[in-house]
Amino acid sequence: MKMLILGFLTPWAAYALITLLHIILPARKMKGYVKNETTGEILNYRLNGILVLAASILIWFLLGYFNLVPFNWLYQVRWASLAGAVVIGLLFSFIIVLRCPSTGKPFLADFWFGRLKNPQIKNGFIDAKMWFYMIGAIMLQLHVLSFAAHHCQIHNGINPGFYLGAAMLTWFVWDYLTFEKVHLYTYDFIAERVGFKLGFGCLSFYPYFYAVSLWFTVNLPDPGHPTWLTIVFGVLFLMGWITARGANMQKYFFKISPEKKFIFIKPEAISGGDYSLLANGYWGLSRHINYLGEITMACAIALSAGYPVVIGVWLYPLYYVILLGTRQLDDDKICKTKYGELWDTYTKKVKYRIIPFIW
Repeated sequence: MKMLILGFLTPWAAYALITLLHIILPARKMKGYVKNETTGEILNYRLNGILVLAASILIWFLLGYFNLVPFNWLYQVRWASLAGAVVIGLLFSFIIVLRCPSTGKPFLADFWFGRLKNPQIKNGFIDAKMWFYMIGAIMLQLHVLSFAAHHCQIHNGINPGFYLGAAMLTWFVWDYLTFEKVHLYTYDFIAERVGFKLGFGCLSFYPYFYAVSLWFTVNLPDPGHPTWLTIVFGVLFLMGWITARGANMQKYFFKISPEKKFIFIKPEAISGGDYSLLANGYWGLSRHINYLGEITMACAIALSAGYPVVIGVWLYPLYYVILLGTRQLDDDKICKTKYGELWDTYTKKVKYRIIPFIW
């Protein structure tokens, strides 16, 4: 019973500590892309996710090194910890929705999608969306480290593919928090509101579910795959990352400096009125080429441990297919409303939705 209680309280303590680190550690202050819905002013942000991540990992290591908390603690209490995170996610979702006036839509729609678009505390000292993603990313990293430590203890570290999957997820986390400012220009910050989908997703779903391939393979031995196959999975992940990160960076540079080249690619845009749409490079291949990169990385993570017949490892890629497949439909509707005929011109030039030359 004591283990269950401590496990349930673990995410509460972890999230509080991460929030405290976010408050006290130095941060880069900058303006974003989206505007305050009331004043029309561009929102301010404090960005220090990479420092908070490094400090959190250091604390995790010190707790394990001095035998205060086992290195594999998050594995030991994984189910109780998940229950605690679910309660946090539900509580936050109800609070953030109920304290705000209705949008005029049914309550279930407001609860799922949210009512506030970009809630902040003290003019960006803490931004809800950045806090969500930082909490989710850092907790995911701590899960990866804990599961890797457990795998090492029971198998003496003999499955290189399992560690490759852990390394891929680690890369995913560090990459996201390294490029925090770039994500201020993405769909989540521009279009989404804060409700159950985003709040519960980042506090309860993201930090636990994204490591699902590790959950299903942590206790399995080395499948004995040849080294070259493990390398192939690593290359597949790298290709996905180059696609997703490259596309996001190209769009970011286009938004802050429309004439600037990105990796020798001179931007070509379709313009009309006050708007311009990037239509070459990554964004000339498909309208959501970054989603292809994300799905590719998820597939590489699923494959890395060497157990493709274990259905559970495919839950993460399947989730991305469903999430991003529906998101691109919503995004296209938003763009059609915003850009009008310009969007029609763009879609005639860039015909494919996600997969170039296929769909």
